[in-house]
Amino acid sequence: MRFHSINFEDMITQCLFWLLTFLAIAFAIMVVTTKNPVHSVLYLVLTFFTIAGHYVLLNAQFLAAVHIIVYAGAIMVLFLYVIMLLNLNKETEPHKGVWIKASATVASGLLLVVLVGSLKSVATVKTPVSFDSSIGLIGNLGKTLFSDFLLPFEVSSILLLSAMVGAVMLGKKSIK
Repeated sequence: MRFHSINFEDMITQCLFWLLTFLAIAFAIMVVTTKNPVHSVLYLVLTFFTIAGHYVLLNAQFLAAVHIIVYAGAIMVLFLYVIMLLNLNKETEPHKGVWIKASATVASGLLLVVLVGSLKSVATVKTPVSFDSSIGLIGNLGKTLFSDFLLPFEVSSILLLSAMVGAVMLGKKSIK
């Protein structure tokens, strides 16, 4: 009789994957079904955190950190600011007509048909891919960025610097 050895690291990783997947789907459903827009944005932040957890499981720690900083930090703060600025109440919200609701339903159905049709022709990969545990690490990303992509990196930094100087010049009051 032959016994298979249980690899606890793989089992824990798989359990974490399924837990994060369940939470991501549950929070995404709560984003859509919640009536309060502020609560909806907060559920979206939780969804972003679970997706960042998936990035960590894929050994892409830098991508997970950037995902949290950019999406859960900056963009969600902007969303909350806009929602609070608009003051969305039931009393002030304009009611949609039957034709608008029907056209939205038809458009979303057509989008679903197009997505299913485009995904039908996608070929799935059957060959196992070798896993390199050093792919998502920041050190390797930095080496690649500053060796193979040094010129595009410097050009983008000059572009961002010129955009920042232009924004300061546009925002500055003119002295008469």
